[in-house]
Amino acid sequence: MRESWRWFGPDDGVSLDHIRQTGARDIVTALHHITIGDVWPMKDILQRQELIENSTMNQTPLKWSVVESVPIHDDIKRGAGDCAYYTANFITTLENLAEAGIRIICYNFMPVLDWTRTDLSFPLASGANALRFDQNIFAAFDLFILKRPEAHLAYTSGEIEQAKDCFNRMTETDVALLTRNIISGLPGKMTEGYGLEDFRAALAKYKGVSKAQLRENLLNFLSIVLPEAERLGIKLTIHPDDPPRDLFGLPRIICTADDLNDLFEAQPSSANGLALCVGTFGSHPDNDLPHMAERFAGRIYFSHLRGVSKDAADPRSFTEAEHLDSDIDMVAVVEKLLLAEKKTGGDIFFRPDHGHQMLDDLQKNPNPGYSAIGRLKGLAEIRGVIRALQRGMGA
Repeated sequence: MRESWRWFGPDDGVSLDHIRQTGARDIVTALHHITIGDVWPMKDILQRQELIENSTMNQTPLKWSVVESVPIHDDIKRGAGDCAYYTANFITTLENLAEAGIRIICYNFMPVLDWTRTDLSFPLASGANALRFDQNIFAAFDLFILKRPEAHLAYTSGEIEQAKDCFNRMTETDVALLTRNIISGLPGKMTEGYGLEDFRAALAKYKGVSKAQLRENLLNFLSIVLPEAERLGIKLTIHPDDPPRDLFGLPRIICTADDLNDLFEAQPSSANGLALCVGTFGSHPDNDLPHMAERFAGRIYFSHLRGVSKDAADPRSFTEAEHLDSDIDMVAVVEKLLLAEKKTGGDIFFRPDHGHQMLDDLQKNPNPGYSAIGRLKGLAEIRGVIRALQRGMGA
């Protein structure tokens, strides 16, 4: 397995020199400054690649190995508007990346919003901070801040009362922070950031788009893109919907093992791959992560290794946990990934994901989930698991 590290570009508080010290050698990044739907120019790709890979004689070399992510324009997801134009732009971007030698591309198909959390600095008993998704707080936003017209249909009367109680305890500062957390866009987002009115307008564009229609739009997109990816030697890896369930009345279609099975049966191309985000899939109670890692072994080209702890009272709420101490048997997942590599003969790139904000990073303002020390701790733990398993396998 290939150790990699997500880097958000020159403005990232965790520098390339810092990354060298972690031991990771493969960089996962994207051109976040390019407008969603536009072609990534060859010049910009090469400039970013040069920045990453141009090490001096005394520096440990790094390599830009994975793109996370090339965003999918909402017109493609809706199958409307300038869908054909944006699909053509996506293919041109793949051609440019392939010319630069970058051939593992992550993407997602989440409408309007990307990954979503209600709390970006949830205090843990250890004194560190974690990311958290609280269902009651989310419902309070949906019902009483966003005031989505159909929101009451998504909740029981008891859930509405809990959300109302939660909302009534919020200050104006709490409301502003929650709104920013949910709709302004988190690090690495592949959708736009919104104000409330813009967000309502974006949701309205999906009125009438069912789960079946969204899935058909994904398959139509892939039917055009996958032959080009095969030609270029590129592996496209789809990231699951995070959290893996419908939000704001929007359908989400990459949530469970059955969703993946349907996707790969409909589009069997070897270029149609999976970014196995262990924490995202693990926040859905139906998902067995070691089984999924084994079942989809031939499709996994990239993996995010992190864990979540779901609340006992309501498993829709979860806290980002320690990498090796969560609801997920991470050791078993890593073992299945190592076996998958042996079976396929190919490398699986992985990165530690969403580390806790801890130690000196508590005095800094890192990208939520992407502080240096918490991810380094996770990487070190996973590295130890890999070494121990490899020894047991005789590697």
